[in-house]
Amino acid sequence: MDDDPTGSQTVHSCLLLLRWDVETLKIGLQDSCNIFFILTNTRALEPSEAARVVQEVCHNLKLALKDTEDFLIVSRSDSTLRGHYPLETDVIAREFNGFDAHFLIPAFFEGGRITRDSIHYLIVGGKEIPLEQTEFAKDSVFGYSHSYLPDYVEEKTKGAIKADQVVRILSQEIAKGSLTRLMQLSGNVAVAVDGQSQADFDIFAQDLIAATNQGKRFLLRSAASILTSLANLGPQSIAGENMSQYKRTQQPGVVLVGSHVQKTTQQLEVLLREKDIAPIEVEVSRLKDEVEHKNVLLADILQKVHDSHQRGLTPVIYTSRGELSFNDSQTRLAFGVMVSSFLMDIVQGLPKQISYLISKGGITSNDVLSIGLNLRMVRLLGQILPGCSLVKTERDHPLFANLPVVLFPGNVGDRDGLLTVYHRLK
Repeated sequence: MDDDPTGSQTVHSCLLLLRWDVETLKIGLQDSCNIFFILTNTRALEPSEAARVVQEVCHNLKLALKDTEDFLIVSRSDSTLRGHYPLETDVIAREFNGFDAHFLIPAFFEGGRITRDSIHYLIVGGKEIPLEQTEFAKDSVFGYSHSYLPDYVEEKTKGAIKADQVVRILSQEIAKGSLTRLMQLSGNVAVAVDGQSQADFDIFAQDLIAATNQGKRFLLRSAASILTSLANLGPQSIAGENMSQYKRTQQPGVVLVGSHVQKTTQQLEVLLREKDIAPIEVEVSRLKDEVEHKNVLLADILQKVHDSHQRGLTPVIYTSRGELSFNDSQTRLAFGVMVSSFLMDIVQGLPKQISYLISKGGITSNDVLSIGLNLRMVRLLGQILPGCSLVKTERDHPLFANLPVVLFPGNVGDRDGLLTVYHRLK
């Protein structure tokens, strides 16, 4: 269960489900690939709505899983510790009548996130920075004060789980094997898991699966890297640098940038220096102050998009940088929904002959798939850049048949990341 569409950023060949009715879930369960993702987009929702969505998914999933014992549930969330924790894991545990343990496994190696001695770090320029010292910890909705995971759990559960109650599985224990300890877990205990390399997770995933096969019931709250080891899919069929062969036409594509984190802004600045780019800014403050003029603004932006595309330029549509101030997090989330809805109106009005679409930002990418393109499900082809997934619409899509779409998380990639993806598709 993925709270935005970027959790599949380390695997390939699997289905991403945009709906969760029982029949759609059965398609995921019957697929030849041993992992599939249900894109709930709950990180973009306020808490009560997020809980409702997770509960609905669980209810339908239990029906789809009838008579099936062999499964593992992952609540996939952000590698920078943002999201509805413990709300989502609490709902899942309640709906599935409890687990022996739930594991916090936030390491995401492709994005420079590691966990050592239960402290979660972001690697920037070779320097390890505790997450509590980064912009992500100051998030206006999901902010926190601790990157030492036991303290993070106590903070987020408001003391319901004390830091000294959190079980710690450290790198040295993972290397020696942790199956015996996993078999001893019970009572939905919170477990903080180290991760400094994919090799750590390859070992730990084997122990997790072995314990599950011996009857233990586990729930994971993780970033993407543990999924690489659990799925064990091998290399993707087409390397990222060769993915231009997925282009549907020889005309320019479109880049849509919704994320406003610092890394995205830096990547956008690099991309906008290209000579065959047409920058088109969406001034989100106008949506806040001039809701009644939304249609005028939409028509103006789409005219610019079509004009630049006809001239052989690549439209780069981006929201104005920085965050606006709001009275409370609920108002901020609601405004985010309004902005995303506006961006989806743009997607549906894009030139029909675009060769590809690059979507920058997790929530933006989820809405591109589920609303802008109105997909029920989509097959993940692989990673065009470490941490950046490429999917393709079906051949009978009413607007954009066989359109390759890049799902580019906001906080992934180096300064040239967006430019690299652009050149690989161009």
